[in-house]
Amino acid sequence: MESIVVACITGVVTLVGVLLSNSKSRAVMECKIDELSARVEKHNSMIERQYRLEQDVAVLKNDVVTLYKREERQ
Repeated sequence: MESIVVACITGVVTLVGVLLSNSKSRAVMECKIDELSARVEKHNSMIERQYRLEQDVAVLKNDVVTLYKREERQ
């Protein structure tokens, strides 16, 4: 009978330890995921800005070519 009580107490203590450990691990993981999500969002924003800049440069390049062609005709 004593061994069953000792086994139950050991099991409960182990379960509490595992649950506490899991909650800490989960909190750390969630924090890291939030930080990574913020970094990915920042990166995506930079990529979108770069894409817009490339479009603007293409338009400006086209305008410069057009102006050079006009200048050559005159």
